[in-house]
Amino acid sequence: MDVAKAPETIRTSGLGSCVGVVLYDERKKIAGLIHIMLPDSKLGKVLPGNVAKFADTGIDAMIDTLSKQGVQKFSLKAKIAGGAQMFKFSSDQDSMRIGPRNVEAVKQALRKNGVRIVAEDTGGSSGRTIEFNPETAMLMVRTVNQGVSEI
Repeated sequence: MDVAKAPETIRTSGLGSCVGVVLYDERKKIAGLIHIMLPDSKLGKVLPGNVAKFADTGIDAMIDTLSKQGVQKFSLKAKIAGGAQMFKFSSDQDSMRIGPRNVEAVKQALRKNGVRIVAEDTGGSSGRTIEFNPETAMLMVRTVNQGVSEI
């Protein structure tokens, strides 16, 4: 979890089943990026400093961090990427579907906070690297074996 102000950019790599969530204020040209690893903090041990790993605690923590930077919650927009199903399983067991579960948990946490998702590149079976530019509000998504797109 980190924050960037224009002209800085912010990036994360290694988004397989993880979801990269960008929360930004277009007018103030400030953005926060969080790398969500699991949908629910009940699935792991929450230690001080690792709330960012979970959708249910990480989104709230990012909103709080941005508010300390002078961003008002009502001005936030979101772009998300990742949540791939990286491996095929012989079972349809829900616990094996971490990518799709991460995407749904992120969407639920954003809805709960009244933050609108304006663009997303989620699902599939390939990993991603993302980079956000607060100046232009563009999210560059580099998908393994599929090239680069901007959303």
